[in-house]
Formats: sequence, structure tokens, C-alpha cells
Amino acid sequence: MSAPQRDVWADTLVELGASNPDLLVLDADLATSTKAEKFARAFPDRFLEMGIAEQGMVGTAVGLASLGFVPWLSSFTVFFTHRAVDQVRMSVAQTRANVKIGAAYSGLQLGFSGKTHLDVQDLAIMRAMPDMTVLAPADAAECAAIVRWATATPGPVYLRLGREAGPDVFGADYVFEPGRVVRLRDGADVLLVSTGQQTARTLAAAGLLAARGVDAGVVHLPSVKPLDTAALAEATAAVPLVVATEEHSVLGGLGGLVAEVVTSHEPRWVARIGIEDTWGESAPNAWLLERHGLTPERVAERVLQELARR
Repeated sequence: MSAPQRDVWADTLVELGASNPDLLVLDADLATSTKAEKFARAFPDRFLEMGIAEQGMVGTAVGLASLGFVPWLSSFTVFFTHRAVDQVRMSVAQTRANVKIGAAYSGLQLGFSGKTHLDVQDLAIMRAMPDMTVLAPADAAECAAIVRWATATPGPVYLRLGREAGPDVFGADYVFEPGRVVRLRDGADVLLVSTGQQTARTLAAAGLLAARGVDAGVVHLPSVKPLDTAALAEATAAVPLVVATEEHSVLGGLGGLVAEVVTSHEPRWVARIGIEDTWGESAPNAWLLERHGLTPERVAERVLQELARR
């Protein structure tokens, strides 16, 4: 079982901070929840508590980046993609500032935070923003690799971080490559495409489908933007049915991205599994995943339905 991505993010920054004096963390009064408190304890002089003011925090980070610092921002996803989206768009993306956004509490698994704090539109918002790199790791190993890559690579980065622990997908030797389409399982009947922590559940669904005689392939897209579209098109061209699964709205996220790629190359049937056009609820994580069809069992059930339709 992987460690929670918010912990991995913080632990990796503490590791990097030992050899990078320009690395900073700016927090919006949520350090206990986002685990930015770990960096604060290790490097108090390089931790800036900005208060409940994400807009100002983004502007401050842009100024620090212009002076040669590498600022990581820490807050809940919804506050970056809604409260501070104007500053992210104008000050970070349009200027290509070297600012890294650590968006914690992403997706459905927020415990009982409720609909006000739940944001499942973030990938749609951020991937539509020019010059913004958008990343969603599957597990702890990939999360750590992405944090190292993003810290060392100039330019704006949006990193989607899950709150809860999840199954391991990769080993400690995993190397992140931006844009890469990661093939996890081959299959001739259907290709399942996923991103973030939903990938582990998708892999489990492929195992359930195999027990039902369905040969399901799985690819993981840690890099929602940029993306090697040719590699994704090649993978989807080999099967009659493509199914995108994501812990995100079905509008504008991974499913939309997959549909764009498929229709631009060799069109075929694309089904999208995710949160329909609705607000979230305050409920246990397991209940939310079940309700929105994202458990391995529900994903497998949906794939069987789509195959039957064909």
C-alpha cells in the first residue's frame, strides 16, 4: 500500500531541500492537512505561511520565482482552481513562471470535507490553460519521481495530490517522463485508460474482467499535459473499445482528452467513466467511489455493459 501522496510530496521536498537552498514552500493556512508542516519543521526559514489568501500567495510565488527561487505552493485543489484561478492564469501560466502548485485533497476521497471542498473539475480547468503542465501520479513512487522532476524543471506545474493512501503500481526504480503513455497491461478486447489514483482501481478491474474472459489492456497517463498523443493513438487503435476511467468529472477531463485523441486519429467507440455532471457529497470515501462507479467492481461491470452494447 502506497503512502498518502500528500505525505510523499512533503517528504520529497524535505529531501530535496537539503541540497537546494532555493527551494521554498508557501502554504495557505493548511499545512497540517497538506503535510507542508513537514517542510516547515525542517526548513523554517524557507517556509512561508501566507494565511487564507491563495490569490496573494500565488502572486508572491511569482515574485519569488523571478528572483531565482523555486516556490512550491500548498493548499487544497479547489482553492487553486477556483479561488485563485485568475492569478494562476495571468501571473503563472501567461508568464511561464517557475511556480509549482501542490494541489492537495484532489478528487473524491476527501473524507467528510463536503461539496464545498470537493473539486472534480480541476483537470479540465488546468489542461485548458496554455503553458501549464498537468500531472496526476498513480502512487507514492510516481509521486516522488514527479516532485523531483518538477522541482528541477523550469516552468509552471500543476500536481494533483490525493489525500488517502492507495495501492502500489510502480517500484522504487520508477522514472517519470513527461508526456509518456505508460502501458501497464496488454489486452485485445478493450483498452482501459486512467490517471492518478484511479489507475490502481482500473488495473484491479482488468483482473476482474480477465476472470470473465475479457482481455483488457490498461494504460496510465501520469502526464495529462503534455501528452504523447501518437503513442496513445497507437494504443487505442489496437482495440475495438476504449474506456476512460477517472476520479474526475466526465466533462473535460481525461475522458475528453482520450476522445479528442481517438477522434483525431482512428475513430472508435470511447466510453467515459467518472463523475457525471453533479456536485459532490459529504460521505465516506468508499461510498463515493461506489456511487460514481469507480470501484474495480463497478468499472468491470460498466465495461461488460459497453461490450454487450457492441
